[in-house]
Amino acid sequence: MDRTDDTPVYVIGAGPAGLATAAALRARGVRAVVLERSGAVGSSWRGHYDRLHLHTPRALSGLPGLAIPRRFGRWVSRDNMVRYLEKYAAYHDLDIVTGVEVTRIEKAEKAEKAENAEAAGDGWLLHATGGRRLAARTVVVATGYSHTPRIPDWPGLDGYTGKLLHAREYREPSPYRDLDVLVVGVGNTGAEIAVDLARGGAARVRLAVRTPPHILRRSTLGWPSQRTGILVRRLPVPLVDRAAALLTRVAVPDLAPYGLPRPETGLYTRVRQGASPVQDMGLIAAVRSGAVRPVAAVTAFDGESVVLADGGSVAPDVVIAATGYRRGLEGMLGHLEVLDPGGRPLARGGRSPKGAPGLHFTGYTNPISGMLREIALDADRIAREVARARRRSG
Repeated sequence: MDRTDDTPVYVIGAGPAGLATAAALRARGVRAVVLERSGAVGSSWRGHYDRLHLHTPRALSGLPGLAIPRRFGRWVSRDNMVRYLEKYAAYHDLDIVTGVEVTRIEKAEKAEKAENAEAAGDGWLLHATGGRRLAARTVVVATGYSHTPRIPDWPGLDGYTGKLLHAREYREPSPYRDLDVLVVGVGNTGAEIAVDLARGGAARVRLAVRTPPHILRRSTLGWPSQRTGILVRRLPVPLVDRAAALLTRVAVPDLAPYGLPRPETGLYTRVRQGASPVQDMGLIAAVRSGAVRPVAAVTAFDGESVVLADGGSVAPDVVIAATGYRRGLEGMLGHLEVLDPGGRPLARGGRSPKGAPGLHFTGYTNPISGMLREIALDADRIAREVARARRRSG
């Protein structure tokens, strides 16, 4: 394989997005060095709860250049996903440096500021742990969609005397056996944790719902919902909303009598707003049986009680906040004007934000067609653009 240029592209993050991009760059003769703050690849995956499986089928979830092994089954488990990422890094012989956290990226000014001074110029200067200063013409930021746990600033939270944890800290249900647990948030994580707790022997499981979600069957008659998402992704939003409403009324029972009404906003409209549908991993049955009881959204905390939007209150033994994550990019990149007000990159894949040539982002969207599939597509787009830019520069 001929190298187009021995100056490395720095890829920040050794999750699926970072590994896929590094492999795609290597396949085009571009040297890539992956910087990972933890001690191993796939650190976010290692921290997820035990029962987690991909919501997308194995055949549509592999990264470029290496399929997920068939023996991992159709719906890949968390542990097998970690094994796959480890194998992927080894198979592609990726250059990964662990234990290095990039804290700030700025436009390069003077070559003598960087360890690899020959790379400095019009590119980027990376500040990393250990006093490292690394310069590169191209940087790919792939620190992950689920980077920094987010807990809302609820009134009274500082004085709450009960036990509160973020879903990131949840692993399995045995510590909560015979306890009263309130799960806050009905995204995929909150729904799965609530079901896991109910099956694992919690005395009571309540699920606080701010906005009722769209619920989909992960697969219907062998046809995965992801394939439908791929087919409809480019269609007009109102058309997809109407089609989804008809299909879900046939496939998903009405849970309004149990406190979980159908959402008023269309499915694809919600997706475009950043809210993914909930894949049914037992939630429908658990709600209908009473094993998981939906309640109103949390509005405040008061001593040992949790105040709900309908005026009621509960006093659970444990509150698990499945309230999502922030991308956590502001400290590293906030000064460069490459993020939107929500902290998300203004561009992704092969495109760089305006005024930031050579700076790429991947892994910060969760589309209806599947995050891992989109990561694979973005990896190729970035590699093509980087290789093209290097050919132009000679």
